[in-house]
Amino acid sequence: MRPISSFYPGLEQEICGEIRDWSQHALEGPNEKYGSLPVCPYAKKAWEEDKVGFSFKYGPNYQPLYTLVSTFDDAYDVIILVDLAYEKDPKKFHEYLLDLNKAVSKEFFIQKDVWIMGFHPGDDPNENIDDGTFEPSVDMEYAMIFIQRLSKLQESAEKLKHSGYYSRYFGDYETPHVFKLRANFYNQLTGGAVYGSQTN
Repeated sequence: MRPISSFYPGLEQEICGEIRDWSQHALEGPNEKYGSLPVCPYAKKAWEEDKVGFSFKYGPNYQPLYTLVSTFDDAYDVIILVDLAYEKDPKKFHEYLLDLNKAVSKEFFIQKDVWIMGFHPGDDPNENIDDGTFEPSVDMEYAMIFIQRLSKLQESAEKLKHSGYYSRYFGDYETPHVFKLRANFYNQLTGGAVYGSQTN
């Protein structure tokens, strides 16, 4: 990890451009491993409609994330917090975000209808995504934290349920345990019956 002093003017713009290029390369085209659906079926539309927002975190304090969660207002479908001072241990990184989702569900924040997920540079490669041939344009590693509307995410997931998409999705981004937890939080949010047992 480079020290803060080595960050340079234009870095944020370069990272935003790199993420946009990666999305086009790896997420938006038809993928036969996902039943000819894109890896992220809604990504292209979000980019085209300028519904992807960016923010940056330069230090270890998570206050920038807390602020984004508390003030999420649907100006964007997803906000990507680029974490340039990320937790080095991928397991701790993802466990923290999962605990934060639990805090959101218990109304620790102004918002309750929010879901948080992340990408860590140390995550295992996803064999179903063609990102191994992608050439990064930024000589710096960073984590990404995605803030989205829980209800919109879960309702979109329901539309994909019968396509076979999630039989491929599990093991790539969210485990069945995390998917089930997310569905339970959605049911709590909407007053529906919580199915299955919720893990503490």
